[in-house]
Amino acid sequence: MTYSIAQAAERSGLSIDTLRYYERIGLVEPPARTTGGRRSYTDEDLNWLAFLTRMRTTGMPIRMLSEYAQLRNRGPAAAGRRMQILCEHRASVRERIAELQVSLSVLDYKIAHYEQIEQSLVQEGITA
Repeated sequence: MTYSIAQAAERSGLSIDTLRYYERIGLVEPPARTTGGRRSYTDEDLNWLAFLTRMRTTGMPIRMLSEYAQLRNRGPAAAGRRMQILCEHRASVRERIAELQVSLSVLDYKIAHYEQIEQSLVQEGITA
């Protein structure tokens, strides 16, 4: 199945401008064109966009994605370096998750503290 740029944007959750930007910087190979010259995206293109979006969500920098995309175009010969990039990024994601867990614990502590205050006020007949 093929998709127009508007359909690809809608399905990927990216804006049309972002799709064009990704194409311009080489993250996305220029898609095939219709006889009218319009971009025509495939399911494979959408899968790649989903991967890019997922990596951006995890905080992977554009420069790292660009390197990964260039290596992807080289095929299996570059699999080792692609894996290395993903392993490095996975380590940074794990660090970020650990930091977020600490922040979550602080939030849980503060919420429990305020719940105790609220409970004390209710028991004393005082409303906030």
